[in-house]
Amino acid sequence: MKRNILYLFFAILSFSTETIFAQKTIKVACVGNSITYGAGIVNREKNSYPAQLQEYLGDNYEVKNFGVSARTVLIKGDYPYVETDVYKQSLAYQPDVVLIKLGTNDTKPQNWKYQDDFLEDYQALIDSYRMLSSHPRIILLTPIRCFLPEGSSINAQFIEKEVRPMVEELAWKNNLEIINMFNIFGDEFKDYLTPDKLHPSSIGAGLMAKKIYNYLSLPHYTQTKPIKSLIPQNAKKFNFHGYQGYEFYDRGVLCKIVRPYRDANGKPWVIRARFWGHEPQTDIDLLEQGFYITYCDVADLYGSNKAVERWNRFYKKMVKAGLNKKVVLEGMSRGGLIVYNWAAKNSHKVACIYADAPVMDFKSWPMGKGKPTKSEDDTKKLFTAYGFMNENQAIEWKHNPLDWAEIIAKAKIPIIHVVGDADVVVPVDENTAVFEERMKNFNAPITVIHKPGIGHHPHSLNNPEPIVRFILAATGRKSNDCTHALPGNEFRSGAGWVKGSDWHNVSEDITETLQNKRLKLLLLGNSITQAWGGTRQLITTFT
Repeated sequence: MKRNILYLFFAILSFSTETIFAQKTIKVACVGNSITYGAGIVNREKNSYPAQLQEYLGDNYEVKNFGVSARTVLIKGDYPYVETDVYKQSLAYQPDVVLIKLGTNDTKPQNWKYQDDFLEDYQALIDSYRMLSSHPRIILLTPIRCFLPEGSSINAQFIEKEVRPMVEELAWKNNLEIINMFNIFGDEFKDYLTPDKLHPSSIGAGLMAKKIYNYLSLPHYTQTKPIKSLIPQNAKKFNFHGYQGYEFYDRGVLCKIVRPYRDANGKPWVIRARFWGHEPQTDIDLLEQGFYITYCDVADLYGSNKAVERWNRFYKKMVKAGLNKKVVLEGMSRGGLIVYNWAAKNSHKVACIYADAPVMDFKSWPMGKGKPTKSEDDTKKLFTAYGFMNENQAIEWKHNPLDWAEIIAKAKIPIIHVVGDADVVVPVDENTAVFEERMKNFNAPITVIHKPGIGHHPHSLNNPEPIVRFILAATGRKSNDCTHALPGNEFRSGAGWVKGSDWHNVSEDITETLQNKRLKLLLLGNSITQAWGGTRQLITTFT
């Protein structure tokens, strides 16, 4: 009797343990047009972005492709998505996560004449998923960049200037998550990513899947609540590319805070210096990663002590409210002055520095003592900010960013600069190159990304991944993609591959070759191995 009771106890315990640790399969619905469907992709059933996302997410997820070619958000469009059977199937699927990527086909002339209905029709689509009993997590994807020439039926300018902002507005108004897909292919056409200048290849689809996976795999995706002590009650709300922004004044100084949809662990944050909203792609990607983006106006102060004091007060307020004690500093152009001058006096508070075409010596700009033309107006303002009575005082000043190299080096602050090699406004050889050499002398090399043939503008990188990756690594948040086992998404016609073949075809061919055959030698490798002797059938003559 005791033995039977004991068996029953362990049976119940085993059942309870399995129940506790059993994970519900998370159903992901990928809603979209031909880009989601995988039009033009070799072996699209395995290489479309939803198929590759499935491989990234693994067995605890079920990803289904509900993409339909040529479909529009607009109900008056030529092929509305909501009129398809696939749309009905996506609702019946009762997903846990809905990824919506639509709007590209809406820019065709016959559709865009109804552009005034776009927001309303997209809202109705969102609401149809919101009303599902599964209460799915709805994530909007911005459109990817289109490289079609002017005059094409699908309008690249409308996608960038009209559709993308409206998708961001919908995310903001509905308090929905959003993933920026627009910049993942950069701003230069690459045929291996978008062969027809519109639809991604399997490699392009892989980049889409990777970005979505990186977002979905972040911990703690529950929406963050505003920190009451961080944001004043009288703050003015604004839309920052789909995220909630707050604008307010602190002792008469303009301040801005944009909060992520959810906080990353430790509440990381960025202080951006100058030119708020210019080339914002790095800020957007960091928001996706759970960073707060902040701004404290130091215009016309050129990194002077007054500017440093403002940032000291702002930093203290942010940290007291709960943000991380180490902050990421971001400075474009003249923003380099405040970024480095503040870092030199607060080195233990800095997580890393991202500087873009930064002024490292005000004798170069605005004073024009080197190659650049002098900016008379900025020089006058600089003298006022620093209290210089004459030019000699400015020339003899020893507290420019270049002069802080030893302090920055000793603090071991990770640094990345992005510069245009043809910059004549803030020449590299008078600014970043000098600072880089001084840092090397202190055994503290910095990362410099050079843009050949590019001047002072445009700032940043259209695809900010290298910058974001650097910042994530500097703040201890970078993951190693190479540790994630995935099927290849490569397609090739050379090196022995059959035309139109993809990685899966080659893999299946190898498996078939091995079946019921006793080979003495099988060569596996990269393109060098593939090209040796032509096809594998010829290579087997060496066995």
